[in-house]
Amino acid sequence: MTLRPGRGAAPGRVPRPTSPGRFGAAELRLALAAPQPAAGLTSEFRLVDGLRTHTRRGGDPGGGPALVLVHGLAVSHRYLTPLARELAGTGPVYLPDLPGFGLTERPAGAYDVPRHAAFLAAWLTAYRLGPVCLLGHSFGAEVAAALAARRPDLVGALVLAAPTSDPAARSRRAQIGRWLVDTAREAGLQAPLLARDVWDARPWRVFATLSHSVRNRVEADLARVAAPTLVITGARDPVVPPGWREQAARLVPNARAVAVPGAAHNVATTAPGPVADAIRHLLAPALER
Repeated sequence: MTLRPGRGAAPGRVPRPTSPGRFGAAELRLALAAPQPAAGLTSEFRLVDGLRTHTRRGGDPGGGPALVLVHGLAVSHRYLTPLARELAGTGPVYLPDLPGFGLTERPAGAYDVPRHAAFLAAWLTAYRLGPVCLLGHSFGAEVAAALAARRPDLVGALVLAAPTSDPAARSRRAQIGRWLVDTAREAGLQAPLLARDVWDARPWRVFATLSHSVRNRVEADLARVAAPTLVITGARDPVVPPGWREQAARLVPNARAVAVPGAAHNVATTAPGPVADAIRHLLAPALER
């Protein structure tokens, strides 16, 4: 794994090199287990902002800072379970399903980025959490950045994993084209997860959320983030190419950029070890207290 400091990045130890992992049958079973308990992960439902909201949770409740993992636009908590398992010894881990996705109740319309961020703030309040280490993947990174910019009191550290959307390809056609390239670089057993998640959300909601994503100017939120930030992508990610990864890190006043060799867009799923290492590196000052 290569560490490329962004503007304002503090010097420190580079996380240990680790080759990307795999997504096999065991990972698929774990991802599809909810709401049944599996590998230390359990499910619960709470009413948040008027919606019956599903959260997968696990990890060490007496460990370090709470870690909240936010999924992307066509998926759910499921594909983030390999990373949740890797982070279990670091602290309590929470994986909420956003409105309309996974096992959370489906509202009538598709939320845009600010509304998702407001919902996530309400979710954190319902769980009495904050400041947390907030990770967002893909579209979830846009939501995480919006929350960090608007509610710095709730976000102690920010991880932007494969953040969308690159200004050089800010249209539905361009993003879908890049995603199609990415599918050839991903582990094949992720396909059943995607099919299940799209079915749960409904294709119209996925398409509408994509429309919200390409209209969202994430750059404005990134420039307002005060929390220490990690921007991490797969080195083979066509959705988030190196230029956009580095630009995103430069926009945040205190950010590092990390590229995981061999991984593509779903870096949090197929390379959970390197991603967890980079998160622990980000959190090292808090964990050493």
